[in-house]
Amino acid sequence: MKRNLLSFVFCSLTVFLVGSLSLPAQSRKSTIWEERAAERFKPISRATKMEISQAQPSKSGLKKKKLKKPKRMLVFWRSEGFIHTSIPTANFALQEMSRKTHAFTVELADDYKVFSKKYLKGFDAILFNSTTHLKFPEASQREAVQKFVEGGGGLIGIHAASDNFYEWDTGVSLMGGQFNGHPWGGGGNWAFKLNDSEHVLNQAFDGKGFWHTDEIYQYRPSNFEGESNLRILVSLDMTKAAVSDRLTDPKSVEKFGKVYGPGKREVPVSWVREIGKGRLFYTNLGHREETYENEAIMRHIYDGILYALGFVKADATPTSEAGSLRSALAPVAVVEKAAK
Repeated sequence: MKRNLLSFVFCSLTVFLVGSLSLPAQSRKSTIWEERAAERFKPISRATKMEISQAQPSKSGLKKKKLKKPKRMLVFWRSEGFIHTSIPTANFALQEMSRKTHAFTVELADDYKVFSKKYLKGFDAILFNSTTHLKFPEASQREAVQKFVEGGGGLIGIHAASDNFYEWDTGVSLMGGQFNGHPWGGGGNWAFKLNDSEHVLNQAFDGKGFWHTDEIYQYRPSNFEGESNLRILVSLDMTKAAVSDRLTDPKSVEKFGKVYGPGKREVPVSWVREIGKGRLFYTNLGHREETYENEAIMRHIYDGILYALGFVKADATPTSEAGSLRSALAPVAVVEKAAK
């Protein structure tokens, strides 16, 4: 009897952590999505888990009275298109962030049934974790997400969260833009500038631009919200040849460049926006598993989550209306110094 009870408790906790107990009437039958995910996802090693855990903020940075009732965040991680192998890593990082800071709880979900007005009332923010080509089966589910954000909920997008909603223009607008290729591939080390080095959500970078290995998107000009609607926090540093040369590389131009034409290019990476009473934080960082072991980037994401949850006030005035902002370029890389 005792053994059976312990087994039940263990199983219940395991199911809770993956978020399946709390889903409304969710069927656990095998689906094409689950089969594809099982093929793509690999177990995270203990050593990697330790590195990820150590990279998360150790304190909430919030006053104790704000922590009396942690806010609730729904993390959706389904993909209908390309499945990023970093999704489980990001899920674990978010759970560790929650455990260490006590600022919010995390519920993982991969079933569209969570997107109902009734169910979303139990959350303060929705985070889309590298989801791709999402297609809500019901129009009411799209409406539930829109009303949730406009009514005061938070919306957070990690990496491929902008590769969605190809049949839902409002969804693209909510996220701020839509994927249109990645000339800056996941194996490259790219330079990043802070568009607003003094912004509260950029404090993780100590006022300095940086280099990081990750995959970076460009966005469709036809539906990218741009500086007139978004407060751009981080973008690619186009003053560095390693970054700007991708615009003249023959293969890159053939595949991506014709859409944009010649001239100066800005490629935003992280941004915020007020949507009705709600708040958006999006970052394109997070393609690679190693990104979730980077303390500065994880602090940047954490601060963005706090903003979306309503814990932290941040200036979301669109960049075009924000006046003079102090930017910070990435340091000159050793290879570029040698080339000059």
